[in-house]
Amino acid sequence: MIPSKFDYYSPATLQEALSLLSEYGDDAKVLAGGQSLVSLLKLRLASPRCLVDLGSIGNLSYIHEDGADNLLIGAMTRYAEIAESKLIAEKCPLLRQTALVVGDVQVRNRGTLGGSLAHADPAGDMPAAILALKADLKATGPKRDRWIKSEDFFLGMYATALEANEILTEVRVPVLNDRQSAYLKAARRPSDFAMVGIAVCLKRAKNGTCEDVGLGVTGITDKPYRPQHVEAKLRGQKLDPAAIGAVAQSITEGIDVNGNIHASPEFRAHLAGVYLSRAIQAAIGS
Repeated sequence: MIPSKFDYYSPATLQEALSLLSEYGDDAKVLAGGQSLVSLLKLRLASPRCLVDLGSIGNLSYIHEDGADNLLIGAMTRYAEIAESKLIAEKCPLLRQTALVVGDVQVRNRGTLGGSLAHADPAGDMPAAILALKADLKATGPKRDRWIKSEDFFLGMYATALEANEILTEVRVPVLNDRQSAYLKAARRPSDFAMVGIAVCLKRAKNGTCEDVGLGVTGITDKPYRPQHVEAKLRGQKLDPAAIGAVAQSITEGIDVNGNIHASPEFRAHLAGVYLSRAIQAAIGS
């Protein structure tokens, strides 16, 4: 199909982009790689009056250290750059593990971290990793910047805490140091969206128990989420298969689990428990 008519802008600066969003309001859409939005435009599932392409704003793509404890990643940093970054591989390998299983080569070469997070697909891979890392996301508006905790960012299907005149510009993730991580997903094909995706970032105490853990879940319900009740159950637990399996069964507790032609709610809930167990085991073995 052919998209409906829209005005296209390619601003050279962030301020120009913000001015356009302020002018057009809810009638504007931000293009930050286009791997999701272009498909919606072609199907006319999205029909904005204005498209603001961030591709010409050169200072939104970077990966660098912020002191000893964090990395700062520009929102226009592409998946391929994350997968190939030595700094990411050394300091925050969970992001690399996740980037490597997003879509296919073409998607990874064009898709961006910020585009994925702002699009907020309920089956997207990167949101799970960001939640498990307990990352912070910077929203830039006409007058100020504000930081949003990852667990507060995803509000529903394709809905985020970003306001209509704000742009996601940066993501702050912790340096993992003594933490172990993994991202696993169940999908019909490797390049597909996740039927279930589980990200794990954990720290073990000297006695082998779980000292701290962050979890991110995607593909289960109308938004990616962080099951903090499961994190609480894991803390202090021995990370043996029996203990992990017992806790994993509660991962969809209180969650309205999606069902479709690929997986019923019951099967998807079962997969979530299985993949949480596998992801923890993979993290321990990493």
